[in-house]
Amino acid sequence: TAEDLKVAGAMTVLMKDSIKPNLVQSLEHSPVIDHGFPFANVAHGNNSVLADMVALKLADYVITESGFGADCGAEKLIDVVCRQSGLKLDAVVITCSIRALKMHGGAFVLKPGQKYDRELAEKENMPALVKGCENLKVHLENMLSFGIPVVVTVNRFTADRDKEIDFVCKYALDNGAYASVAIDPWAKGGEGCIGAAEAIVKACEEPNNFHLLYPDELSIKEKIETIATRIYRADGVDYSPLAEKRIKLYTKLGYDRLCINMAKTHLSLSHDPELKGVPKNYRIPVMDIRASVGAGFLYPLLGEMRTMPGLPSVPAFVPVDIDKTGKTVGLF
Repeated sequence: TAEDLKVAGAMTVLMKDSIKPNLVQSLEHSPVIDHGFPFANVAHGNNSVLADMVALKLADYVITESGFGADCGAEKLIDVVCRQSGLKLDAVVITCSIRALKMHGGAFVLKPGQKYDRELAEKENMPALVKGCENLKVHLENMLSFGIPVVVTVNRFTADRDKEIDFVCKYALDNGAYASVAIDPWAKGGEGCIGAAEAIVKACEEPNNFHLLYPDELSIKEKIETIATRIYRADGVDYSPLAEKRIKLYTKLGYDRLCINMAKTHLSLSHDPELKGVPKNYRIPVMDIRASVGAGFLYPLLGEMRTMPGLPSVPAFVPVDIDKTGKTVGLF
């Protein structure tokens, strides 16, 4: 039960006003609407449609963040959120960093829960950067395939070199980006992002042919295989006996009309967190498929995927509760 998991109080607090989007502010006092946003590796990875609709009534331009790489949050923003809400995107922004690209190029190893070699990450390594840009190219091609202009921003860190930044910006432009701009929000805040903001405004004014990746009429397998081959660049998909059983049941129940919300690692384009860069000659294993009928999607589990995010031994929600007067306690 919720009491056994020690989440009853926190759940009550959340549900009390859960339908209402939260208006918060950035460090520079710009308005931010924060509502929902489950993890993009195990869910759709975007804030609520209600938050988007409210924001669109209040501002000329609304930037909504999609979790993790474009293969996770951005694909789901389009094929899950936009499909169900009817919202259409005017542009996409892909943010990358020099050290992330060098990691994908093999300059150093990055594993969850382990420290990476900062010296290798910050060391100049143009061959690794060039190779790592192949990963950026796939994300760029994927987003362009939805018929909208793409702006690439390079998040500058203190150890980055101008020639590295210049190379990535030119690489992005050569591979179809509408614009590519270095940003420096950590050191300069909003002032360090003015060039990117101007490029995004111009991109939004461009004509586009925004469309979804697949139609609702495709079968469950066809939808899964479309995402796997076109977005993850896999050679194909293999289904476990359990997944095959689920597909037959869901099709019989009419759930084959629902969209697909992949549960996969965020550490690779593939299902395997060890496969960096642009994995080749591999197939996607679908171990199970579960239904979130109320939310309107099916979520296949790719590889050894767990849908419960990691938590500390005593999570921050444990002391949260609501007293007899309706006041929230235990937050601070």
